[in-house]
Amino acid sequence: MAESITSRLRHYAAASTTTTGPGAISRWHYVAALALGALNTLSFAPTPHGGWLEIGIIAVLYAWLMRTRGWASAALTGGAFGFGNLVTGVWWLYVSMHHYGEMPAPLAGAALVLFSLYLALYPAFSAGLWSLCAGRASQVVQDTREAGRYLPTWRGALAFASAWAIGEWLRGTVFTGFPWLASGYAQVEGPLAGFSAIVGVYGVGWLLALTCALIVQSVAAAFAIPRRRAAIAGPALVALATLGVGALLSHVAWTRPGNAPVTVRLLQGNVKQEMKFDEAGVRDALDLYERMITSHGADLIVTPETAIPMLPQQFPETFANTLRRFADNTGSSLLIGAFGASIGPDGRYTDETNSFFGVTPGSRQLYRYDKHHLVPFGEFVPLGFHWFVQLMNIPLGDLARGKPVQHPFFVRDQPVDVDICYEDIFGEEIARRLREAAVPAGILVNASNLAWFGDTIALDQHLQMARMRTLETGRPMLAATNTGTTAVIDAKGRVSAQLPAFTTGQIEARVQGMTGRTPYITLGNNLVLAVSFVLIAVGFVYRSGRVRSGHVRAEPQ
Repeated sequence: MAESITSRLRHYAAASTTTTGPGAISRWHYVAALALGALNTLSFAPTPHGGWLEIGIIAVLYAWLMRTRGWASAALTGGAFGFGNLVTGVWWLYVSMHHYGEMPAPLAGAALVLFSLYLALYPAFSAGLWSLCAGRASQVVQDTREAGRYLPTWRGALAFASAWAIGEWLRGTVFTGFPWLASGYAQVEGPLAGFSAIVGVYGVGWLLALTCALIVQSVAAAFAIPRRRAAIAGPALVALATLGVGALLSHVAWTRPGNAPVTVRLLQGNVKQEMKFDEAGVRDALDLYERMITSHGADLIVTPETAIPMLPQQFPETFANTLRRFADNTGSSLLIGAFGASIGPDGRYTDETNSFFGVTPGSRQLYRYDKHHLVPFGEFVPLGFHWFVQLMNIPLGDLARGKPVQHPFFVRDQPVDVDICYEDIFGEEIARRLREAAVPAGILVNASNLAWFGDTIALDQHLQMARMRTLETGRPMLAATNTGTTAVIDAKGRVSAQLPAFTTGQIEARVQGMTGRTPYITLGNNLVLAVSFVLIAVGFVYRSGRVRSGHVRAEPQ
């Protein structure tokens, strides 16, 4: 007896909604995803205008996810992509652990791989979450090998954007966070940069994922039979409109000039990392920076992070007096990287900090900023990992942290916000300081010592992230580094001056501070997170398929 229509419908419905598992997909599928992730590293600095390349790569990733048959295979695809991207994008951590931390090469390599595997859990989570919310194929296909695969839909595109943003935000938050290579950073020179001042780097990543998903949706509709013009044109127009609006927003001025411009000098000492903490190296640094600072005056003179690797109480008296006289005589304000500490009743130093000290002309009060967001394993040791840090030769590996919001440093009438190295990759924290400060800063200053990473892409990537901070806040940034890249970035994210890496020199510039709030300063990441969580919740509610009118279809997309 022939099988009933109802039975056949039930069979196809089950085939289209049942996860067949990752084993149904060739292992080469995951190898290709890993290679695609490695290719995505080229989207980031130092590649110029890499944001356009990133659009193509993320679109291919989304199309690749369409081939998966359930949340497990989707998660493995996202994880393979993430591992390929991150292990090739942060390989410079091996340099810091092995060459400068003196960790044995096999252990340093293993640590890099394990760390990249951990980071890959977040894109894996995003892809799996998308799979659970995206909905299944909306029609019965005769070839059961295709049953259960996804078709591009509006709901799927919105779920992809939301899951992508949530995953990147979690990676930048959990266990103090590591948002390096968040997808929005590649858009600093891409078509979506204009959205940075509204939604920040994670919001730009959301828009990137949405745009790429809609491109795939439009292309898939163009090859579908029958072809429907609306199905092709609708997503294509929204994707093009998003790119166009992003370009137009780049010309919007969210902030305005505040107070008079200031003259600045940014110093790059190019002190070798292996000599930085030696007694001879400290003496050389004192002589070098004394000469560079006192060569001539400026409204603001900035040294790199821990330019003088000792406590101010330990500064030689001649050095301290020379800087004080120079500041008073020339009207120069100085920001000097050093270590801070508390002094106990017994005269012992405790609670060492990575700090910046400011000298104001005509004042004997010393400004102090203590780094708040510390680097795991480099500046603080997570619970249970002291054994790991002991494998490396990194001085002061467990520091105290400063307050989340600290007072700005004033240069004449211009308030300046200071952060140290790793801190400027956390845009939400900088936005919070500008939002909560009694007097919001008009200029951002970041001081770094990237010598830990040698002559690698880490230097260019760090500068790219600093540029994102200027786009988010509408304020210029002064980046003073030990070995590179020392630069002046204007309020539009453009590098107006830059020193070559691994040279000794200085940048002299005239910088206009800005005032006012961008939408991102006001809202932080709240907007993109609220939208993402709502859309994911809606996706869960409407994920089930239905059988209607003799064929299988998903809920309306």
